[in-house]
Amino acid sequence: MEVLRKSSAFASEVLDVFDRSLTEKELVSQSKALCKDYILSRLNQNGLGWSKTEINFSPSNNSMLAEASLVLLCLGDELECIQPGLYRNVARQLNISVAMESMVSDAFLGVATEIFSAGITWGKVVSMYAVAGALAVDCVRHGYPDTVHVLVDSLGQFVRRFLVPWLKRRGGWVEITKCVVKVDLTPERHWLSSTIESLKYFLTTLYVCIMKEQ
Repeated sequence: MEVLRKSSAFASEVLDVFDRSLTEKELVSQSKALCKDYILSRLNQNGLGWSKTEINFSPSNNSMLAEASLVLLCLGDELECIQPGLYRNVARQLNISVAMESMVSDAFLGVATEIFSAGITWGKVVSMYAVAGALAVDCVRHGYPDTVHVLVDSLGQFVRRFLVPWLKRRGGWVEITKCVVKVDLTPERHWLSSTIESLKYFLTTLYVCIMKEQ
């Protein structure tokens, strides 16, 4: 019995140390850095040619975060290839004006809330970043580049409020690198497909819901 008590106490101490290994501030900062990287990639893909200086992006010396960013971008590519129309002209699908920063922020937070309404998975995390990237493209394309920073801050706000405990339990962003073992990412289709089905509905109806809540 004494051995069991000691073992249980030791396990509790290990879990406590593990939980403290990444602070809320660190996780939010990393999430925003990944968002900047994701948005920069999508802007360049769409020929909008932003530089890291314009988006105020400082390359991280953290090799783990760099690897997580690469995986996130690859999974985002896969998700957008499966359903390309879903992540294009998102502002128009939501019927919002990118000229109004508060409307873009509210719309993004509403979409993110809907994505995670039934729980948190890495597939849904990727979806959230894909929506942020698509909205950023819409904002820059229509002449409102400053709204990109609003999107990054909104994502950070959402992570702080809803995703930090989940990320902590997984040791941070490093776990997303375990989602893939091959460059083609085909094994990920099974958990991304369910996310797409839920996104089809709320992207066409979310704006109405947002307006009702105001």
